[in-house]
Amino acid sequence: MSQLNASADSKLSSTLSKSLHDHWGVFLAEGILLIILGAAAIVVPFIAGVAATVFVGWVFLLAGVLGLVATFRARGAPGFGWSLASAIAAIVAGGLLLWNPLQGLVTLTYVMVAFFIVDGIFIIILAISHRRELTGRWEWMLINGLIDLILAGIIISGLPGTILWALGLLIGIDLVFGGSSLIAIALAARSSAARVI
Repeated sequence: MSQLNASADSKLSSTLSKSLHDHWGVFLAEGILLIILGAAAIVVPFIAGVAATVFVGWVFLLAGVLGLVATFRARGAPGFGWSLASAIAAIVAGGLLLWNPLQGLVTLTYVMVAFFIVDGIFIIILAISHRRELTGRWEWMLINGLIDLILAGIIISGLPGTILWALGLLIGIDLVFGGSSLIAIALAARSSAARVI
């Protein structure tokens, strides 16, 4: 059984390494784009926060409308009432965010704090669990997870005054560090690909 697990781990490691080697340019381009977007959000954090609120509002509204259409098209399906309630809740949430983006900004700030905490913990766990497959690169993922937890601590310590700028600024910082980690992974994959050739 342990040989089977070792074989599966080896195959996963090989597949992951090959994917990174073959697509390092995509990871590099994505990292650069994330850094540019992050820098823009850092420069104008209030606008970035309101833009994020409006974007989420539209996502909820459109998802609710599509859910409503799908629910009525499948009226005979089990769970019609729950599907209807879910679609209406999404429409109401989207409408409220679009109606009053500043109040939505407060709500999304709290949601963002929760996201940074959960995302940071999961990225740290992922980095540690894949440190053998991502030799030389897993540390960047670990740093990214730690940064998420630090960002959550910063925003919590400054409440309620940080609400007007924190969401946009934290999104920007997270994008910059996420982009930097992708660039580091891409360059390391390119280097290892060059050594293989």
